[in-house]
Amino acid sequence: MNNYKAYKSELLQFLFDNVKEYNKKDIKNLLKYGSILVNDKVITKHNYQLKDNDIITINKYNKDKNIDILYEDKDLIVVNKESGILVVDNETNKNKTLYNLVSDYVKKSNKKNKIFIVHRLDQDTSGIVVFAKNENIKKLLQDNWNDIVLTRKYVAIVEGITDDEGIIKTYLEENKNHYVYVSNKGKLAITEYKKIKSNNMYSMVDINLKTGRKNQIRVHFKSINHPVVGDVKYGIKNDKYNRLCLHAYELSLINPINNKKMVFKSPFPKNFKI
Repeated sequence: MNNYKAYKSELLQFLFDNVKEYNKKDIKNLLKYGSILVNDKVITKHNYQLKDNDIITINKYNKDKNIDILYEDKDLIVVNKESGILVVDNETNKNKTLYNLVSDYVKKSNKKNKIFIVHRLDQDTSGIVVFAKNENIKKLLQDNWNDIVLTRKYVAIVEGITDDEGIIKTYLEENKNHYVYVSNKGKLAITEYKKIKSNNMYSMVDINLKTGRKNQIRVHFKSINHPVVGDVKYGIKNDKYNRLCLHAYELSLINPINNKKMVFKSPFPKNFKI
């Protein structure tokens, strides 16, 4: 991490004038995706007004040929998962998993380094995944996940034309074949959404998860007759996008170590267009 002592200026202009290790495009991306902090608070606005002696921190995100690292410090590593890769192995895939790729990455600097799974995304969902670098932070995150997570935002392309906004509130159960379905009992699941845009076939929706149940978004949109495009488990195969059109683009939480808010963002996939 790099620190800078600020003077009165708009944030973006200050960064352009003083940060020489990144080009202007990279600086805008650092700002956009939550890697710039002012006095330990994430700032994403270009025109944020700096004051004399504000401390600007840049959280460098590293690039590895196999993984897209959004954020890293001594406790956490946050990555942008591709669609189609498992977070952790199962009975049929024990090699190329996100866990193995990230584990290999941290071992490059020290073979004794470890990572720990905090949460997961479905195999075909892309977006933000957080790993812990030690057991203490893993336990703190997992034991308090529902209390410390402030926002879990997704973008999806779904079949048909949705309402402009809505709240889907049901109970979900899972059968022995690992199929999740709406029931009159089970675990409460709440999904809020707003339509971004639509055409005569599809809608793009901004989703805010209020609970984090297995397959929640996919099951909820199936339940209102707008399955996620490309969902072969809960919807229908769609060759236009050649993937499940679901992406976790924002996660914000309170760091249980220092009680500071952290915001992680991932850009929408390039082919998410309607």
